[in-house]
Amino acid sequence: MAFMNGRSVSDADAAQRSALRSDLESCGYFPALVEDSVLLAVGEEEVVTFVVHHEPTFNRDEIRRHLTILVLTPTRLVVGHTDEQPADGPTGPTSAATSTESINLAAINTVALTRVIIEPEKYRPGAPSYEAWLSVSWGAMRRIDMEPATCGDPNCEADHGLTGTMTPDDLIVRMSAAADGAERVTHLIDFTTTLQRATGRGSVATRVGN
Repeated sequence: MAFMNGRSVSDADAAQRSALRSDLESCGYFPALVEDSVLLAVGEEEVVTFVVHHEPTFNRDEIRRHLTILVLTPTRLVVGHTDEQPADGPTGPTSAATSTESINLAAINTVALTRVIIEPEKYRPGAPSYEAWLSVSWGAMRRIDMEPATCGDPNCEADHGLTGTMTPDDLIVRMSAAADGAERVTHLIDFTTTLQRATGRGSVATRVGN
């Protein structure tokens, strides 16, 4: 049993929280702010596992940083986003917008893992992946792709309206060995498979690992 912030936590929880802090510090992107934001949402629940994705974006001559953090607890998936905000004028201070969302594990519809393998003909179980995508859907957002409808007659010029597909589009995290490092790709895969098992256990009361 360990103690953090004046309260007792399990050794496993303490180890995960310590690893989370180290990971955020290695990113160097407002680690104290990001850690405080996500742990405020986690509360006293156990941190089962987590993943951190630091993604700089380029806007003309500016570089703006974005960080996504996912924390899995026994009952929830906590999703945190932090965005760097430009200064208000040449002498104004910079700022950051940070948000967290808590999703009940029972509310998650799908957890998809996509892996990109180099030279698949040489693949052996356990070999590293070059790229990995995590897709999570819980029904908060959906994307609609529309296109003109047709009747199958290539010579028909009538207006048949529109047709389209509606697909869940809640969260996608993509990492590659080239951009993020092979270790982070492997960690994303491990996180995704743990989340897949946790959301497939049927009840919100079911604890991860039981």
